[in-house]
Amino acid sequence: MHPTMTLPPAPATVRVEPHGYSFESPASLTLLEAAAAAQVRLPRSCRNGTCRTCLCKLVSGRVSYRIEWPGLTREEKAEGWILPCVATADTDLVIEVPGAEFMPFETALTPRCAKTRANLCKTT
Repeated sequence: MHPTMTLPPAPATVRVEPHGYSFESPASLTLLEAAAAAQVRLPRSCRNGTCRTCLCKLVSGRVSYRIEWPGLTREEKAEGWILPCVATADTDLVIEVPGAEFMPFETALTPRCAKTRANLCKTT
């Protein structure tokens, strides 16, 4: 008999509005780490859930936190606010981050769709 092989879960896809950036977010990375790997810069500072610089709105999807109680009130969590520096994607997500920026690789990119090794694509 062959042992049953379990494949790792597929990475979630995260779309950043209002810019339309998207990137893959594996369960092993926080949203902030996955965004950085895809050359998307999200606002950040402490990276441990206390300063709230990365605070953004979860439009759709579900996240989990790496720490027991991130720097959010119950009301903020209920309203859909998340801290990407300590959050991981449980499902595909849409987040609203007006301050996000695409930091392109130093390769030639097409104007409409900049596909990189991190599967980043800006849609218009």
